[in-house]
Amino acid sequence: MQSGIAASKELVSEFNNLLSDSSAFALVVTIANEALTPVALVPAPASSFSDNLSALSPHIKPNEPLYIILRRFDTVPRLSAVTYVPDIAKVRAKMLFAATRLTLTRELGSEHFRESLFCTLPEELTAAGFDKLDRHAALDAPLTEEERTLGEVKRAEAEAGAGTGVREIHLSKNMNMPISQEVLNRLGELARGEGEGVVMMKINRETETVELAPSTGSKPSTVSDLVSAISKTEPRFTFWRFTHTHGGAESSPVLFFYTCPAVAGKEIKYRMMYPLMKRAVITAAEKEAGVQVEKKFEVEEPEEITEESVLADLHPKVEVKQAFRRPKRPGR
Repeated sequence: MQSGIAASKELVSEFNNLLSDSSAFALVVTIANEALTPVALVPAPASSFSDNLSALSPHIKPNEPLYIILRRFDTVPRLSAVTYVPDIAKVRAKMLFAATRLTLTRELGSEHFRESLFCTLPEELTAAGFDKLDRHAALDAPLTEEERTLGEVKRAEAEAGAGTGVREIHLSKNMNMPISQEVLNRLGELARGEGEGVVMMKINRETETVELAPSTGSKPSTVSDLVSAISKTEPRFTFWRFTHTHGGAESSPVLFFYTCPAVAGKEIKYRMMYPLMKRAVITAAEKEAGVQVEKKFEVEEPEEITEESVLADLHPKVEVKQAFRRPKRPGR
């Protein structure tokens, strides 16, 4: 269930501060005026996570729901998203906060969050509460490294897919996005109608940054040309200006393709980076390079991209409904 509530510009600004300021421990968030709104950016009074939890006490009420974003982990993703909904809160508030909890992480970028927690008691947001939570998690059936990372891949891909159609966040300049300047330059050319008309990207395994993928050097003019140029063995982010004629009119929309061949699943950790970075790549293209994406496509194998499917999405057939005709009376 979705509530229709979105993140305010003020929240995004404070979230950027949390990401960029290592001395910030938590961001307290509420729902006000039909928007996700920041309450306070909480500094870290101590060096350990357990000791810092005491700084949340002034903001936690026994009957008021809140969202709390915590800097909990030393490596990325560093954040934990906590939904605090007390049992004695008003019913409408409880329903609203529960329905909006996924929206919070999607609007701010799921790639920044390692876990999502749900609490109903103030005691759960203390050092003892998190210790109990961690001990409970440790009792879960142990998984192999491959099983665990594969589960993360499926979760990340599901969240990325579920986020389709959600309003894009307003990224400020201080939110670090690991995308090379060369990629942004090429995207700028694409936005202006210059260059090869296509920008293909991959993630560098060593640096975990998005960079340009090897180019064929030729400008793809048809869907078939594009499919031939996309890797059959590695995931790719591809932006392409599709110049074509339909119904006697020529148009050149920019399309985005996320391809992740099944063979790439053998390298689970590498594959997991792509759904986590997809939204950041699209946002960078639109906000930083001025690219206007007309349609987005997600498939496993590049061969699944056909001219018929692309045109069907770009130019859906309009169903013409006939006016209702009263049936003739018998005998006439």
